[in-house]
Amino acid sequence: MSVTTSPDAIPPVEDNTKRDKQVILLLLVSAFTVILNETIMGVALPRLMADLGITASAGQWLTTAFLLTMAVVIPITGFLLQRLATRQVFLMAMGLFSAGTLVCATAPGLGQLILGRVVQATGTAMMMPLLMTTVMSLVPPETRGKTMGNISIVISVAPAIGPTISGIILNVLDWRWMFWLVLPIGLSALALGYARLVNVNEPKDRPLDLISVPLSAIGFGALVYGLSTIGESHGDAAVPVWAPLALGIVVIAIFALRQLKLGPKGRALLDLRTFGNRVFTVSVVMMGFCMMALFGMIILLPIYMQNVLGMAPIEAGLLLLPGGLLMGLLAPTVGRQYDKIGARKLVIPGAMFVSSGLWLMATLNAETAVWHVLVAHVILSIGLSLLFTPLFTSALGSVPKELYSHGSAVLGTTQQVAGAAGIALFVSVMSLASAAATAGGADLVHATAAGTRAGFMTGGAISLLLIVAGFFVRRPADMRTD
Repeated sequence: MSVTTSPDAIPPVEDNTKRDKQVILLLLVSAFTVILNETIMGVALPRLMADLGITASAGQWLTTAFLLTMAVVIPITGFLLQRLATRQVFLMAMGLFSAGTLVCATAPGLGQLILGRVVQATGTAMMMPLLMTTVMSLVPPETRGKTMGNISIVISVAPAIGPTISGIILNVLDWRWMFWLVLPIGLSALALGYARLVNVNEPKDRPLDLISVPLSAIGFGALVYGLSTIGESHGDAAVPVWAPLALGIVVIAIFALRQLKLGPKGRALLDLRTFGNRVFTVSVVMMGFCMMALFGMIILLPIYMQNVLGMAPIEAGLLLLPGGLLMGLLAPTVGRQYDKIGARKLVIPGAMFVSSGLWLMATLNAETAVWHVLVAHVILSIGLSLLFTPLFTSALGSVPKELYSHGSAVLGTTQQVAGAAGIALFVSVMSLASAAATAGGADLVHATAAGTRAGFMTGGAISLLLIVAGFFVRRPADMRTD
């Protein structure tokens, strides 16, 4: 039962403030844990191939299945967050994540490991929309930037340091310890949420549109699968790449039309009326570009460092650590500055930093010094830290309160689709350029370096659109100074 439906359950105002801080802190820690888990498998693939006796293409399903599940579940969370109470959604999310982690830790083979990743992803998909919707409901507009800065730590730092932590664990322990070490954190958050978390929303009796659910699952699932197939198979897949991509695009178009029809009636699974606000639309588009750059970089840079510079996995992971930590350290400051000066004065420099970092990475070659890679990554990280908080806060703050849950779900879906698209684009361009260099007589090291340059050059070209879009971002009208 929601706390707002029972007068006896409503504590004094000062206790509400303390309660709200406890709720947000618990959600932040839990979200950081589940998002960190999302990117730990990439570095572990060679070890898994050897221990489980599987091929690289089979092992990639550990990532593909996770992305597919996220893409299918996130669009549904907009409905769940309106239909269920805060505590119910949290316990469901962390319960599924913890159960999936246990399944992975005890997996004897690839099949059970993939199953565990799917269960993990189901819980993960619910957590970020829950966190963002709760923050928008509890935090007043004039201080949202500061709180959203903490959320940006979860969004940016967790996936950035995932490969680093994975590399450290694998350097001294069996791969199952990646899950055994995470499991106590998940179970502790679950127990704390069960004991202390209170409901801070008012559930509504929303009807579930049974037609929208399969449309969403098929559309987003097919699109992300198609994008993942490009990135993982380098364009050479058993199923033609265009087939799932075309299916996904067509079904998503049908899904979108149905949501636009059901939205005014309050029956949409994912209410797309959020796109009626220009600030929201521009912020979501820019967030998509950011996630393409982040996930493309997370995949491409370790390949370059290991295959071209000859660095060990743990060395490559540690080289990426300063940038990830810097994003975390800057996020609260960026949030406070957003509250003072608005979005545009942060977003435009941020976009320029991201573009500079990508273009600097486009100069990498087989003889590049390690410090060059570090500087480029740090510049890119600074740019992303200047972008995430203003974009999240401006996007969600620009939609009506009753659409917060749907706005959060749209942002989450955009992150997953854009992340998959970034991986597909960067890796595909790298593969094509590497193949061309090999055909021209280059050895493997120089061909990989050429492919890396081409991938980041493509990212740099896209980042120019990010700069242009930055001029159209503004803070919501209720707190506008920019």
